Amino acid sequence: MISGASIAGPALAFWLRRAGWDVVLVERAPELRRGGQNIDIRGAAREVVRRMGLDEAVVAATTGEEGTEFIGRAGQVIAAFPAGTTESGGATGEREILRGDLSEILVGQTLAGERPAEYRFGDRITGLAEQEGRDGGAGQVLVSFEHGPDEAFDLVVAADGIGSSTRDLVFGDEVEIRSLNLQITYGTIPRTTTDKPWWRWYNAPGGRSVTLRPDRHGTTRATLTRLTDGRDRAGVQDRSSADLVARLRADFGDAGWQAERVLTGFAAADDLYSESIGQVFAPAWSRGRVGLLGDAAWCAAPVSGMGTSLSLVGAYILAGELTTHDDHREAFAAYERVLRPYVAQAQKLPPGTPRLANPRSRVGIAAFQTGLRVAAALPFWVGEKVFAPSVDTFELPPYAF
Repeated sequence: MISGASIAGPALAFWLRRAGWDVVLVERAPELRRGGQNIDIRGAAREVVRRMGLDEAVVAATTGEEGTEFIGRAGQVIAAFPAGTTESGGATGEREILRGDLSEILVGQTLAGERPAEYRFGDRITGLAEQEGRDGGAGQVLVSFEHGPDEAFDLVVAADGIGSSTRDLVFGDEVEIRSLNLQITYGTIPRTTTDKPWWRWYNAPGGRSVTLRPDRHGTTRATLTRLTDGRDRAGVQDRSSADLVARLRADFGDAGWQAERVLTGFAAADDLYSESIGQVFAPAWSRGRVGLLGDAAWCAAPVSGMGTSLSLVGAYILAGELTTHDDHREAFAAYERVLRPYVAQAQKLPPGTPRLANPRSRVGIAAFQTGLRVAAALPFWVGEKVFAPSVDTFELPPYAF
């Protein structure tokens, strides 16, 4: 049983099905969530996608983003950085894809062929109870659901995000969710003739930023970001609501550039989504027959540039160890031993993140933009390094799937 059907869950189901497992995924959303913003596939995750045989499908679904532009008060381009040309470089990576598009590719693969995965939408896990095996047999986990009858599974994996309710059933308050004091609101707005195939980033005083990004569906993906006062609780999420739109207007009404256009678009958006950004630090990634995967285990935060890549690599490692070891305890231990150093490195954000990219004062914005101009004037590879994640190398074990 896998809780969560976004990226990490379907990726794990892909590999387990290849190894002959029966897999059921439960997702609290009423249907597959096809929305979402741009995500990167970097470093070792690129090799995972190749081993899946999905590289061509991912390339065909990329957004077409050509690079990143930083915008000044008058709408002028302060600095421009073309898309990266390496496995990990650039603010815009070689494999820029919408979260929903990647999820749809992964889910489609798990439904194809023999023994398709089973998806149960509109439900969630509400209870977990380990049961000892009878007459020396293997134990199981009795899973309770909000809407369905109890059912027993050999293993359960929580892959339901930073605020995982499945994880909380096992670990309670033992898991630390560390706030980065940053609130990001995402939404899709109509495309206009002024939009470009570039990620455009505008800073306003007060630690605020407005961004616009292209997609392949004829619309534009926008974000409104602001630094918070440190009292927000990381992982708290808020979806489309009149109250959310009113708060955004109060925060960004005077921000300038295209903030008014974004606010108007968000008022009509059906995919508006706001989250308090944070990182997850779990004392362990398993307990008994229940394991953690993706943001539920180690959220590195969107500002790390590694969230999706870690989910893809983590799913590959977890599936590989589960198919290598007969004992789930040995498999979970090996999974954590192999992957935790890589995750720890990815969670080490550059000094000043996220404050450096979201200055509070006009003086701070001017200094940030001066640094961007200098970086943009240097050789291309320097810009790629500036925006590369803190970790981009990891040797994938050769599992026998």
